[in-house]
Parts: sequence; structure tokens; C-alpha cells
Amino acid sequence: MGSRFNQRDQKRKVNKIYNIAITIVSILIVIVAVTIFLSDDGTESKKATTEPKQISDEKQGKVVDKPAGKEEETDSEKEEAEEDGKATEEDTESEDGTDTEKAGDAKLVEVEGSGDGNVAATYTSEGWKPVGTKQSGEHTTSFQKGSVDWNEMSKAIAFGAGIDEGSMKLWWLQNGGSPNTAIGTVSEGASPKTFRVHIEWVDGSGWKPVKVEELKTNDKR
Repeated sequence: MGSRFNQRDQKRKVNKIYNIAITIVSILIVIVAVTIFLSDDGTESKKATTEPKQISDEKQGKVVDKPAGKEEETDSEKEEAEEDGKATEEDTESEDGTDTEKAGDAKLVEVEGSGDGNVAATYTSEGWKPVGTKQSGEHTTSFQKGSVDWNEMSKAIAFGAGIDEGSMKLWWLQNGGSPNTAIGTVSEGASPKTFRVHIEWVDGSGWKPVKVEELKTNDKR
């Protein structure tokens, strides 16, 4: 009897120890699980809290993550802005240069005049080209009104003055001091502005403006 009682008592003790051990292990498992869960939840919460700040920083320009296409677009805009700036500078230089004017498609550059007191300004241009000719062979200047040479001289004078030939008034046309030069005094319509245009003959190409003088008054009226 005593031996059986002792065996039962020992079994009870062993079972009690097992139960305590199992309880402890279960508690540890629960604690670990709760810790992991809380840790994950804390990470997600921190991430959620950080993302708005990241977005805010991006809005403030602290974080710059631009797509490649946006960068290319920005570079293109910069190039266009630089080109516009250069064009503006060129326009400003042209506007500021008091010795430059525009007549027709040719840019006129003011040069030193002949000293004539009736001349307000004297211009020349590299853009002036011969106006062409229907004549062939040796050229002879003709001051006969309505002749081919007269008409071609009139065309070259209008070109030099920057005036439409149809509205140009030719007040005077004379020899320029040599066989293949001429000078015409013209104005446009009812405009009081008068020009004295110097032209010269270019073999095979026709008459070409070489100098334009803007007159203070029309001395051929």
C-alpha cells in the first residue's frame, strides 16, 4: 500500500510539473506573439506617419524625384528660354543701335554723309542686290522716260528707298557722275519724307542701290 501511494504521489508531482511547464511555455508563446504583433503594428504606424512627411517634404522641394520625361521636358524648356533670351538680346541691340533701320527686306546701316546740309541721314546696306535686267549686250544708260533702262532704274530706286514702286513719286532722275551711275529723288504717296537714291549698273544683272540719303526737304519739288 505504501509503495503504491508513493508512486501515485510521484506521478501527481510529475504531472503538476508538466502542467506548470506547459502553462509557462504557453504564456511565453502568447507573450512572443503579442510582442511580434505590436512590433509589426508599430512599424506600419511609423511608416504611415513618415509617408505624409515625405510627401510634405517633396512639396517643399526637399525631395526631388522627377521622371526622366519631366527632366527632358525641363531641359527643352531651358533651351527654348535661352534661345528666346538670345533673340531678345539681338532685338534689343538692334533697337538700341541708332545707326540701323529697316527698309523693305534690307537692313539699312547709317554711314557718314557727304556733308550736304539738306541730308538728314545717309544709309547703305549689304542686302541690296541688282534688280535684274531685260537688256543684253553693252549697256548704255538711258534717261528717256518709259524706256527699258528708265523703268529698271526706277525699280532699283524704289528698292533702295524701301518704297512700293506703284506708290512712288519720282521727282528727279539724273546721271550720278559716271556713265553707269544714276541718282533719283523720290517720295511715297502724300508722305513728305523724301529720299535721294544712288544706284549703279552691274553688267548682266541690272541696276543696284548703293546709297540712300534721307532729305530734310524735297529739293526737287
